[in-house]
Amino acid sequence: MKRQAAERHGRRAERIAALWLKLKGYRILGQRIRTPAGEIDIVARRGRLLAFVEVKARNSDLDASAALEPARLRRVTRAANLVLGRYIAGCDGARIDALVISKGRLPRHFEGVVDGDWA
Repeated sequence: MKRQAAERHGRRAERIAALWLKLKGYRILGQRIRTPAGEIDIVARRGRLLAFVEVKARNSDLDASAALEPARLRRVTRAANLVLGRYIAGCDGARIDALVISKGRLPRHFEGVVDGDWA
């Protein structure tokens, strides 16, 4: 039962994150995109920029930020590279972002959390 509750919590956080991105002018192109390398929580576009967004929800900011460990971001990067061709048309570039949802705070959007030319 605990796993089901965590799944519901994660889906709720992803809905909040998608709404937050829309409020910031992004268009949501996809959610929960599954690839052999892992899952991409949200694919969004604003203007000519494509963003692959990892969403983390925890009880505190510290826990949520700590959940963005390098291994997880590498998996998101590999997954993004696998689907990049599906979404990149008409874009000038792409990046990996993170969106942190924590109790009692507005969502926090971190742009370009993966350094370098990964795409």
